[in-house]
Amino acid sequence: MINIRFIAAIIGRLLCLESAFMLPCLVLAIALDEPDAAGFLLSFLFALVAGAALIYTVRVDDRLLSRRDGYLIVTATWIAFTLFGALPYLLGHSIPSPVDALFETMSGFTTTGSTILNDVEALPHASLLWRSITQWLGGIGIIVLFIAILPGLGIEGRDLYIAEVTGPTHNKSSSTFADTARHVWALYIILTLALCILLAAGGMSWFDAVCHSLSTMSSGGYSTKQDSIAHWDSAYIQYIIILFMFLSGTNFGLLRVFLLGRSRQLFRDNEFRLYALVILSAALIITIGLVASHHDPAASFRHALFQVTSILTSTGFSTSDYLLWPPLLGAVILLLFFIGGCAGSTSGGIKCIRILLLVKNSIAEMKRALHPRAIILVKYNNRGVHPGVLTGVTGFFVLFMIIFGISSLLLSSFTDDVETACSAVISAMSNTGPGFGAIGPASTHAALPDAAKIYLTVLMLVGRLEVFTVLVLFTRAFWKK
Repeated sequence: MINIRFIAAIIGRLLCLESAFMLPCLVLAIALDEPDAAGFLLSFLFALVAGAALIYTVRVDDRLLSRRDGYLIVTATWIAFTLFGALPYLLGHSIPSPVDALFETMSGFTTTGSTILNDVEALPHASLLWRSITQWLGGIGIIVLFIAILPGLGIEGRDLYIAEVTGPTHNKSSSTFADTARHVWALYIILTLALCILLAAGGMSWFDAVCHSLSTMSSGGYSTKQDSIAHWDSAYIQYIIILFMFLSGTNFGLLRVFLLGRSRQLFRDNEFRLYALVILSAALIITIGLVASHHDPAASFRHALFQVTSILTSTGFSTSDYLLWPPLLGAVILLLFFIGGCAGSTSGGIKCIRILLLVKNSIAEMKRALHPRAIILVKYNNRGVHPGVLTGVTGFFVLFMIIFGISSLLLSSFTDDVETACSAVISAMSNTGPGFGAIGPASTHAALPDAAKIYLTVLMLVGRLEVFTVLVLFTRAFWKK
């Protein structure tokens, strides 16, 4: 039976946590005497009171959580965070439309980076900071942050961790999931601080450096400038962001092992090698195409590497408009939308490990067709992969593509441009941000009708929680006793 009372108590604690992250924005708004100060104050109070009410009005004796409870907590938490996270925009009048505020907030927490703002720089500083904070919280995971401080509740959090962390494998760095969550968040914070210092050293203001470090390490892509990273015509800033986007798309468990001195484990990992190979190959193809189109070689390589890393890691920053590139290069970019980064990272997409296992399993099936009596294993890192993992990977891929196909058809009814509809769907599901057609890197989602924005908001959540965590709630078996 689903433990509704304990679930409510946990969500209450999480809402109190969300209210705490509103405080820096409230302080900034008051210090700068900006018009959204009252909105942040009210939003802080609403989230705090709602959270406290759930905590103190629900007396919980049974603290056991099942796998079903984990799925419900994760999905309900992300919805609750989005609803309360939209309040500063609404009450502060920076985004007066409820649909637009929910879209912007869900895009933030899921690190999608799509926006309805046609003039980002017109927003008050506190609202800009809140946009980046929502992405930073959603990058590694709201629940993973909570698990890091969960021992106080007396539960270990395995099912919550599995329900939220991306990818079919989860590299635990210690004996418990709570310790793993703490290690991941510690590394996440250290890298964010390092990036902030490096960006400030490159000429960004401290405010811009803070916002962009939060958005980069989360693979979010929200910028304080309408022109995104192109606003700073600096090779230093662009290469620094490329490096940290690459790190954000790497499995954080492996990244921690690498930083502890065991570099061989990272470079021997099949997924990481594919991830690096895709980035380098795509960047070289695009560089050759741009140079052939009479672009400067050095600038072509930098822009190609930046856009490839940005799209593959689902960050969504831009230094140039890839819609102006030759069509073949645009096709390369579109392919990257589907692939994504590594499992256990902040990136979206199908993930390199799933692509790798699907290819390996297809090759194995061809061999089995030729040698039906042979025992042919699919191996990952020189170890056999359990058939259950392959079934899960195949099921995810099939369901992902079915949702993409159906959603593309549905969204086509809201726009006359099929290219815009299809790219909006894959952008939402892969949490990438920009797309093609009317929602390219130089455009926004503002022109889409409200029905399309609501549907894309749902797709962002489905994509961020990797399909199963959300859709399992709509099955009859989930609600059976």
